[in-house]
Amino acid sequence: MIEGNPFLPLPEGMCIEHIQRTETDLVVSVVSTYPTSRCPLCSWPSSSVHSLYQRSVRDVPCGGQNVRLTLTARKFFCRNDDCRRKIFTERFPTFVEPWAQMTVRLCEEIQAIGFSTSGSLGTRLATRLGISTSWMTILRRMMALPTPGAGSVVALGIDDFSFRRGRKFGTILVDLDLHQVIDVLAERSSQTSADWMRDHPEIIYVSRDRGKDYAQGASEGAPQAVQVSDRFHLMKNFVEAIESEVSRCYRHLRQMQLPLPTSDLPVPDEWRQAPEADAERKRLADKQERYTQVKDLLSRGLSAKEIAQQLAMPVRTVYRWQEREGCPAHQSPHPKRPDKQERYEQIKELRLHGLSQKEIAQRLAIGVRTVQRWQGLETSQVNPPRRKRRSIFDPYAAYVLSRWQQGQRSVSLLWQEIQKQGFTGSLQTMYRFVRVLRQEAVPLPAPGVADRISVQKAIWLLARPSENLKAEERSDLQEICQASQELAALHPLAQSFGQIVRKREGHRLQDWIKQVETSSFRDVKRFTAGLQRDQEEVLAGLTLVYSNGQVEGQVNKLKLIKRMGYGRAGFRLLRQRVLHAL
Repeated sequence: MIEGNPFLPLPEGMCIEHIQRTETDLVVSVVSTYPTSRCPLCSWPSSSVHSLYQRSVRDVPCGGQNVRLTLTARKFFCRNDDCRRKIFTERFPTFVEPWAQMTVRLCEEIQAIGFSTSGSLGTRLATRLGISTSWMTILRRMMALPTPGAGSVVALGIDDFSFRRGRKFGTILVDLDLHQVIDVLAERSSQTSADWMRDHPEIIYVSRDRGKDYAQGASEGAPQAVQVSDRFHLMKNFVEAIESEVSRCYRHLRQMQLPLPTSDLPVPDEWRQAPEADAERKRLADKQERYTQVKDLLSRGLSAKEIAQQLAMPVRTVYRWQEREGCPAHQSPHPKRPDKQERYEQIKELRLHGLSQKEIAQRLAIGVRTVQRWQGLETSQVNPPRRKRRSIFDPYAAYVLSRWQQGQRSVSLLWQEIQKQGFTGSLQTMYRFVRVLRQEAVPLPAPGVADRISVQKAIWLLARPSENLKAEERSDLQEICQASQELAALHPLAQSFGQIVRKREGHRLQDWIKQVETSSFRDVKRFTAGLQRDQEEVLAGLTLVYSNGQVEGQVNKLKLIKRMGYGRAGFRLLRQRVLHAL
């Protein structure tokens, strides 16, 4: 009898009787040597053995082989006269549960494999480790693990995540002090988050984004807590505000540029064709007309539902247009599209002046593949040009081009040379080809700052800390500020707000807002109006140490776990995996 084995450790009071190896398993006979055992009902100790019986239990693999324990257990008489149970079986709580077919440590390993991978993937990994199990067993063991309680929460971080992007959302709750996920909710609603917070009156701080749902939920569920606006979202909203300002300044700069000189160089037919802007222009005109009709009917006192029925349009569209000040046809939902459209027009204009794709890319500081992609986009939007018919001059074009590059400028002599080679065309055909060679490219002026630096890069240069910019980036920033007085005035505002956010200098916010109010930046003023509406939350975010950075990291981890389930797992399993994530 073996008292202890380092390769197969057993609890105290259990010994290995003998080991037998079969084709598939390693069978280990284990006996219990405890002199007494306690009754599971009355906890009365007993040493009176009634009988013996054997249990077959699976254990963790050893050396890549399955291990099966043949456990010899005993039954005892209960000597407590007041106990209902007269005979009981000895228990091994830290080693194997009653009626269980696997040891506790094997169950824990299967649970760890399941939480680290998933059901099907966990099965394949367990097979590699020598554990024979099924995906259903892994899921069952994962769901059997009790859900940990949230405990006492002082600083709560709350954010949403998507089950299906843009359609269905959930809520994740994080303890910002412990950096742990404490719960996952199946909805993104103010009522659900408020109900959860009511069960935790000890909450002092609630960090959130600037959305209305969680703001209302925190106000209703935790009125005693201080709401903290996330600094990342504050900076993100500010960048979105200055994006329209920079785009407007860029349009003004490009209008002030001198027009490019005309050129007679041949260009591909697909670049001469007008883009299909008529359909887009007609769509915007129709949208403008519908918007005018909606405003007119609203002024007459009709409800949104009546307007939707009369104009055959959704009620939600009427509500959305009712809240807007301007026509949605002039409000781009994607702020980057105007800049891309201007870039595209620049590329097309330079292509019409005979510049190659590489020269256009160098002039506008963009990639050659971008020029190629936008050229292909244009050709895909219009009817494809007809295939060029083969000319009788094509077999002799290479010879004439080489002679032209050698310095021969006499068209008649070149015509005579290719006639000797078999050319049957006229001299006029020869002149049509040489006329293209005689034309020289029109020199273009040096590219301006609005051509070389895109709107997105300009925003990045204005908002990023000046001390972190490289020498080339600083020169570009200086050139941008010299080209536009408005951008030069916007730069110190962006730097000041960035410093307030990064260094949590909330006491400077009011002075910065006063500087914005004296400026001419309408979108930035609109941004400051939003800050003043949420003044307490914004000041807390710019003063306290708490933010949603930890929550965003947990959301990324949740996305990884969700995608590992291949979209097949339900909410219960997802919540279990997130709360027990390794």
